Amino acid sequence: MRRDQLTVPSKEVVRDQDSIFGNRDSNIATLAATYDGNDIGFSPLNSQWRAMRQIFVREVLSNNSLQASSDLRKDEVRKAVRDVFNNVGKPFDFGELSFRTELNVIMNMMWGGVVEEEEGQRVGEEFREVVIKIVNLMGKPNVADYLPALAWLDIQGKDVGRNQERRKEGLPSSHVRATRERRSRDVNQPEANQGPIGAGTDTTATTIEWAMAELLNNPKAMENIQNELSKVVGLNNEVEEFHIPKLKYLEAVVKETMRLHPAIPLLLPRSPTQTSTVGGYTVPKKSMVFINLPWIQKDPSIWDSPLEFKPERFLHDTKKCPFNGNNFNYLPFGSGRRICAGMPLAEKMVMYLLASLLHSFEWKLPDGKTVDMSYTFASVLRKITPLLVIATPRLSEPNLYG
Repeated sequence: MRRDQLTVPSKEVVRDQDSIFGNRDSNIATLAATYDGNDIGFSPLNSQWRAMRQIFVREVLSNNSLQASSDLRKDEVRKAVRDVFNNVGKPFDFGELSFRTELNVIMNMMWGGVVEEEEGQRVGEEFREVVIKIVNLMGKPNVADYLPALAWLDIQGKDVGRNQERRKEGLPSSHVRATRERRSRDVNQPEANQGPIGAGTDTTATTIEWAMAELLNNPKAMENIQNELSKVVGLNNEVEEFHIPKLKYLEAVVKETMRLHPAIPLLLPRSPTQTSTVGGYTVPKKSMVFINLPWIQKDPSIWDSPLEFKPERFLHDTKKCPFNGNNFNYLPFGSGRRICAGMPLAEKMVMYLLASLLHSFEWKLPDGKTVDMSYTFASVLRKITPLLVIATPRLSEPNLYG
């Protein structure tokens, strides 16, 4: 039997009929990658999902938990600044630096372990490679998803399983020890808590890389951010998290980046528990339903010059397009009960790491290079060509670089 796939109006799915469309539609590769859907992002809408999400939010993402972990984030951001300072004048992969920093932040918050400096680049690169392979496989069509009788031929699912094992092998020993200590609690088994590492690290780092790519293509916007940072933070100070709410132009740049380059362009697929009507059309039970963010967030009837990078569109009313999914024309984190659980941390880290790097350094491309804005339209909207950049110090005192 052929599976139905639909792209539908967002509000009717994520708000008006959220309870009906709350389940995930997981293909075979996704089930292999998430241990049969035992994951916060892909678990069915049931009591186990609620327990996993509640514990994850309470222990990692509540206001108290985020405040308690602020020093961890500061340490990793400072380490990133120091790494860049040690490579001043040399081209380096900006996306890899962002990924490694995010990986350390999430691992430290969840298990208290990081990728140490001497192995950081190797592990970060290997882990990133595996995560990208898994995400790409999850987004590829699989004949068995549409013709279940051929499921026994599923090579894709096996490939994902092998990459999952490589991902676990690539994690530092501190992760393994912490996981073993917690295995007696079902919701903390590795299959339940590895999702935030791969998904949260990849999407957040990808957003930061897109933001830098846009700024390098738009020098005036780069100048505006750095002027704002000079005024709010000062060239004799380092960026702190308490500076972030005052950085309105930076917030506008991040929002515009997420509008043009949503990390998960079709969000995660949903599946109705019953036949429903959306936009005047009948949506059969168990259909695969997508929310098309690029179409919504570049709709010319809503957005002025929708294909242009114009952060100023968010300056006049910063509350008009919040990240919380209440504006159905702007949904970078989704909306409703399946909104991204990691949104509070992602918002903090995108702003904090980007602000720190832009404040600490001047940025340019290697001689003769331009920014390649081509991308892969898959589960994650990722640049095809790595962003190679060169940094030069911007702050007044060398000791500010650690």
